[in-house]
Amino acid sequence: MRPQAGPAFDPTPPAAAPATAAPATAAPATAAAAPDAVPEQRAESAPPQGQQEQPQPQQEWQQEQPASRLSGEGSLSADDVPAGWGPGEPGSIYDYIRVAAFAIGSDGRISQWSDRAAEFFGITAEEAVGCDPVTTFAPRELWRRGQDRMTEILGGQEWVGTAPYRDTDGQEGVAELYLMPARGEDGGSGVVCMAVDLRRLRRIETDLAASEAVFGQAPTGFVLFDRALTVQRVNESFAEGLGLAPADLHGLGPADLLPRPEAERLQQALYRVLETGEPVVDLRFNGTLPTKPGRRRWSISLYRLLSANNRTMGVAGQVVDVTGRQRAEREAASARRSLALLNEAGAHIGSTLDLEVTAKELLDVAVPGFCDIATVDLYSGVLADTDLGPGHPSARTDGAGELRRVASASTVGYHSERSGPGALLGPRAEVGGAFCYPPGSPYAKALRTGRSATLNGPGNPDPDPMIQGTVVVPMVARDTVLGLVQLSRTKGSEPFDSRDVAIATELVGRAAVCIDNARLYRREHERALILQRSLLPPGNPAASGLEIACRYIPGSSGTEVGGDWFDVIQLPGNRTALVIGDVMGRGLRAAVAMGQLRTAVRTLAMLDLDPAEVLTALDEIARGLNDGTNPDSDPESGLDELYLATCVYAVYDAVTLRCTFANAGHLPPVLVSPGGEARMLDELQPGLPLGVGGEPFEEFTVDIPDGALLSLYTDGLVESRKHQLEEGLSALRDTLSGPTTRQLENLCDHLLTALDPHHGEDDIALLMARMHALPEDAVGDWTLPSEPTSVARARELACAWLLARGLDEMIDTCELLVSELATNALRHGRGDIRLRLLRDTTLVCEVWDNGYAQPRQRRARDTDEGGRGLQLVSMLADRWGSRRTPTGKTVWFELALPPTR
Repeated sequence: MRPQAGPAFDPTPPAAAPATAAPATAAPATAAAAPDAVPEQRAESAPPQGQQEQPQPQQEWQQEQPASRLSGEGSLSADDVPAGWGPGEPGSIYDYIRVAAFAIGSDGRISQWSDRAAEFFGITAEEAVGCDPVTTFAPRELWRRGQDRMTEILGGQEWVGTAPYRDTDGQEGVAELYLMPARGEDGGSGVVCMAVDLRRLRRIETDLAASEAVFGQAPTGFVLFDRALTVQRVNESFAEGLGLAPADLHGLGPADLLPRPEAERLQQALYRVLETGEPVVDLRFNGTLPTKPGRRRWSISLYRLLSANNRTMGVAGQVVDVTGRQRAEREAASARRSLALLNEAGAHIGSTLDLEVTAKELLDVAVPGFCDIATVDLYSGVLADTDLGPGHPSARTDGAGELRRVASASTVGYHSERSGPGALLGPRAEVGGAFCYPPGSPYAKALRTGRSATLNGPGNPDPDPMIQGTVVVPMVARDTVLGLVQLSRTKGSEPFDSRDVAIATELVGRAAVCIDNARLYRREHERALILQRSLLPPGNPAASGLEIACRYIPGSSGTEVGGDWFDVIQLPGNRTALVIGDVMGRGLRAAVAMGQLRTAVRTLAMLDLDPAEVLTALDEIARGLNDGTNPDSDPESGLDELYLATCVYAVYDAVTLRCTFANAGHLPPVLVSPGGEARMLDELQPGLPLGVGGEPFEEFTVDIPDGALLSLYTDGLVESRKHQLEEGLSALRDTLSGPTTRQLENLCDHLLTALDPHHGEDDIALLMARMHALPEDAVGDWTLPSEPTSVARARELACAWLLARGLDEMIDTCELLVSELATNALRHGRGDIRLRLLRDTTLVCEVWDNGYAQPRQRRARDTDEGGRGLQLVSMLADRWGSRRTPTGKTVWFELALPPTR
């Protein structure tokens, strides 16, 4: 016997028993209770809620159990076994809960102790049999009440209670005890006791209740298949979906629930889940229901059912009607495709500022992602960049203005030709062709109203049998109709719906804005180009001692006009100013700034200033454009455009064969000697660009060999994104190297072709000049002393020089003007008098002296004795003027040569 000590004992019925108790120190509590405990009277013990007895069908038992396993005398075959009899299936209630049984004899001591009791309580039969359960296992304070309770039980009263226990693994638990009075063969009384693990029992009850709630109340359908793949149980949702009662579905197979093809798929899925244990999720089936119209679509997920000892019991399925979900998925997929289409349109359309390219980009997005055939038609006024106001012929109020097809795309290689009196000629026009829609057509209505239209079915005026439907969308940007886009789908495609029309309208609307931007840019670009070309010298200008060839190539239509310019300015004394420059920036403002600087250069050149002085004055002018005094400036915004420019100003003297350069941040000129050697004239570092200020400009003079070539250019010729500037300069020098006898026009073309410089990235200005000296007999140069006889001597020298060259008709006029200028030099100047006559395209006479006072023409009064000499020079000479020299001044006049006979 064990010591009389044990765990606390609770005789309360199971419904009120607590789940915890004091730890057991020895053995489980006795089956008796305290004397004053109130037992729960039960006539019989019902199974827990949710537990239903499931008898095994006879047929299945006969298939799996051999007859030799039946108890009794002899042996019976499987066919002789009555229904419902035989051994149980592997696995039972004991797989889920712990149950133990033992017996108490009439003497109140344990008479029988089962193996499950030994495992349950952790007490062997040798230790338990013969013990008084009250004194052995109950605490001392419960002995008396326990003995009284045991007496009542042996007297025939049933009792149910709970007690804590500790199993063989040392785990503590609470057992529910069932003590049932019994009688033996000798009529003696006894007690049959059963112990159940209460916690496991409560857990099973909870699981069953949850399963019943889900199975019975869930809106989705549940079905249970046995191992024979027949329906064992369904919930109300499943049965209602089929329009049957749950009992009517019992025993049916997949072939009884679905059409043959779908039933075979379900049968294979059930078999695969039953064999492999791998679940099948979201298996889709189609069919019809008697309770709902139209075809339905279901999703079923299958899972294998296993018992507590991993015995396969069948397959469970969850069925969901996904007809509405599938419709929503299709709509969501359509919305995603539409968003992807618009996203692609935003990234692809409008990459350039070219009308035709933008129209083709629209069709690249629409075909085949949205439709099968598409065309873009624009008003002729849009392409011609004319005003699209109400008075323009292309903007007729009836929508029948002239259009031109700019782009077309199709996924099919077939286009039927329209014929017959009812044919619409517009939609089948070739790309580039002009046409007008009939005033009453839906196309003209769309152009007139600016609203999209859908042409589906019999109402479609398109007689092409391949076309199923067409969406006609006008291109509207900034409240102006630019043209029309047609999007068509061929037979077999889905027809256009309201969502497609909305997508088409949005797609065309984005393209319309890009096309209108391209139209406005093209207009500004062309106007800036016209302005820039009008400011450049027309053709190849002529100059004394020079052969000139020039090129101006604007950037592509995708880039704005730059500020490149060049100029050739004739100066007195057979000198020529060669100018090339580049205003930083692009667009109309750059072209205007270029025109302002070019005009300033010509004005400063007429003052006959040195090259460095010209650039200094230009720098002041450019800084004046940047100081906010121009009307377009906004000082408060801080965003005034900064006018900067680079420039090379060179003065070539055909008499001395010398050229003086001044550079304001521009690329160095290239000089090609008659021997073919090209070199950069970079002896002097270029100064700062015009408009920066703060630094003086320097100049340098180069002796030019007769027949040499001089090349002035802008950075667009040698600079590109594809190579460095040094590479372009080296290529330019290598291309120019060679004989200088080449035709300048051909040389310019060869240079542009060989360098292939800009690819539309920047404007190009190129100025080529071949330099020649004046013939020796074309120059007469004399120096006379400062005395009165020098005036007569100057007249004699001039007359003799003209007479020797056959210019007899010019002697009288030239003699008079030379006498006047020599007299002025004698009276108002200082030092020796120098007389020089130059004959080229005109006759130029120059008189030099060392006086710095510049002559001024004034109107002489009637009483004045002098002051009429310069008036006489102005009347007889074609041009006259004066300029400063390093040692004084030069006064000159120019006479036209007589016509050659």
